[in-house]
Amino acid sequence: MYKVQQNGSSSHSKGANGHALHNDTRSQGSWDDAIPVPRLSLTSAYVVVFVLAGLCFANSYDGDFVFDDSEAILNNKDLSTDVPVTDLFFHDFWGKNLASKTSHKSYRPLTVLTFRWSHSLAGGLYPLGFHIVNILLHSIVSVLMLSLFSNLFSECIIAKETGSLAFGTPRASLLCAILFAVHPIHTESVAGVVGRADLLCALLFILSFKFYVNSCVQAAVEKGDSVLCRPSSFSLPHILLSIVLCGMSVLCKETGITVIGICSAFDIIMICRVDVLAAVGLKKEFKSLDNGHSNGSTGHREDDGSWITSLVKRQLLLLCGGLTILATRWRLMGSTTPTFQVFDNPHSFVNGTLTRVLNYNYLYSINGFLLVNPWWLCFDWSMGCLPVIKSLMDPRVLAVFAFWLVLGGLLFAALNGAMDREKRCLSMGLALIVVPFLPATNLLFRVGFVIAERVLYLSTAGYCIIIVLGVQRLVSTHTFPQVVRYTLIFLVAIFTARCVHRSYEWRKEMSLFEAGVNVCPLNAKVHYNIAKLNGDRGNVEKAIEKYRDAISLNHEYDQAMNNLANILKDRGDLQEAEELLMKAVGIRDEFAAAWMNLGIVQSNLKKNDLAEKSYFRALLHRRKYPDCYYNLGNLYLDLKMHNEAIQAWRNATLQRPTHFNAWNNMVILLDNLNQVDQAEAVGKEALKYIGQDAQMYINLANVMGKADRYKESEQYFLRAIKIDSNLAKAHANLGVLYHRWDKHDLAEKSYKRALQLEPDSVNTHDNLKMLYRKIGKANN
Repeated sequence: MYKVQQNGSSSHSKGANGHALHNDTRSQGSWDDAIPVPRLSLTSAYVVVFVLAGLCFANSYDGDFVFDDSEAILNNKDLSTDVPVTDLFFHDFWGKNLASKTSHKSYRPLTVLTFRWSHSLAGGLYPLGFHIVNILLHSIVSVLMLSLFSNLFSECIIAKETGSLAFGTPRASLLCAILFAVHPIHTESVAGVVGRADLLCALLFILSFKFYVNSCVQAAVEKGDSVLCRPSSFSLPHILLSIVLCGMSVLCKETGITVIGICSAFDIIMICRVDVLAAVGLKKEFKSLDNGHSNGSTGHREDDGSWITSLVKRQLLLLCGGLTILATRWRLMGSTTPTFQVFDNPHSFVNGTLTRVLNYNYLYSINGFLLVNPWWLCFDWSMGCLPVIKSLMDPRVLAVFAFWLVLGGLLFAALNGAMDREKRCLSMGLALIVVPFLPATNLLFRVGFVIAERVLYLSTAGYCIIIVLGVQRLVSTHTFPQVVRYTLIFLVAIFTARCVHRSYEWRKEMSLFEAGVNVCPLNAKVHYNIAKLNGDRGNVEKAIEKYRDAISLNHEYDQAMNNLANILKDRGDLQEAEELLMKAVGIRDEFAAAWMNLGIVQSNLKKNDLAEKSYFRALLHRRKYPDCYYNLGNLYLDLKMHNEAIQAWRNATLQRPTHFNAWNNMVILLDNLNQVDQAEAVGKEALKYIGQDAQMYINLANVMGKADRYKESEQYFLRAIKIDSNLAKAHANLGVLYHRWDKHDLAEKSYKRALQLEPDSVNTHDNLKMLYRKIGKANN
């Protein structure tokens, strides 16, 4: 453990260069000794925090890809090695082109790159490796937080042995790091794979902060100082590296830019110990405790003002670096903000500035409540989970008043009176809560969510600082110290239990969604997700029930209407399906999938003209839509418009060369039209794209057989059987070929093999009987 420069009973002590060190009424040691936590060495503290952080979320290691993981991982082509790595730097987090109107502009190429590495190392999209990396990252971030908290609580005391900042407050720092490591609000970031963006951002955020502080430490060490206070010089390479790490943090998640604000605040408040309000004349200067010097000159007995020039230079470097990163980020996203719908963030679409501000503050209060009471957690807070406040008479306005009463009280405590160590720590705690949260406030730009627990990952650090300061205040005044100790033990235990339980819920989508219903029963999206999952699993009745619940909660939920209509269509409830789809496209005219599904339903209802118009409408909104062309071809087939059908299917294969059904229908129709050469050409072309497909070989064999090209037909059937020897249809059709070819023994053998695979096939039984009559053989 480092030997820490501590104050004795005198009002100040001298550093190696004769500078007076700042001293509060309590010594460094006594301040920390009051915290009811064991005093551990730095290495031991690292181990405890690392293990605790990992254990809290360890049971998510074998979880599935859930919720947003589907889009960011499973459906993201950027994870494939077939896609050039350079493409990642032109796509958003979900794999869409940044220039696309539908892009959310979430530019996180470094995070996607780590997903790609996980995919490559595992040899596929296996969630185990993805989850283990997330757990390890959270443990590492928690360990780094221990160092950050030590820098803050110990007021930048420099260890003589190492020339770096000392682990000067082991108890307070350990308690703070433990509270951060086990806070349940982190579950989404750790147990959800997409949360890696927050973890990587936090990792680089802390490293950027550390290098910035080290830029000042190096200058202090060179001058022989024992405390980092008002340095008159700094290390430019360290600051530049800090800015580079900030830029890398932004490439993991946008929140990384806020480290610029934290570095600035730490420099002003903790390193230079400036009382900002006193400096600008908003309050009187108080006399500090170090031999009567004013608070504006704490730290050096002889102040030549050179530290001010150094501080200004550092602040300008931070400002220029931050603006450069922001300008680059803005340019990469096409110099436009993403477009969000009302259901993404209804509170930001409220009419009236006053009402909108009220709603924003209500959301802030909910975020604050989640930090204090992380029992009320949900994977998604949109679509009615938190209804919009429309009137000042809404009782939830009281939550806004309570929020600002608490925050205002903390601000007053931090800024009122002389800026001693406790007030500086409190100021930094508030800064760590507010500054990283700024991108989610809707003040700078509209965000695409109502509440997102993951955005509180870094803000939790500030909350933990305030808790530890409160604990220190209680125990230092001898206010039930034993009660405080047992309360802390209970708090850590209950947080840990909640993390374990919550991360277990994140293992499977169904448990995650059902937990969401318990927290947000008014959230239409939660019911929608449960319905979709049940539909995929074949639980049709449950899916219909939950889709209806989603629509009843949100009468304009067009996606739920579309999905419910598809289920009803398959059940034969065509009238209700048509009504739902008509309502869906009425709500969102550009909803191409709903237009196509409406066309299918209308086609089944024999409303052919309307069906054709619906298909054209879908193609108007989505020009590259192979499935729509396929269904349009089916409509033309029913109408005996064969040329139009073939052209529609051809369009489907041009847009998606692997569209098997379109190829299959073209070959069969051309065969039925006796256009043998064209059918053969189309079938052979299809095989270039769909690979070795048994059904396509059967189609080609049938075409050749009808043209009496028996040898070629036989070869195609044998290829199909080689691909799938248990395909009864291939054996039965081969038997028909041999039957016509007068190869009776082979025909009998093929028919019998087909009946072994499909004993109830009436056609095969009849064909075998015909063969026996032809050759005069008795049935066996």
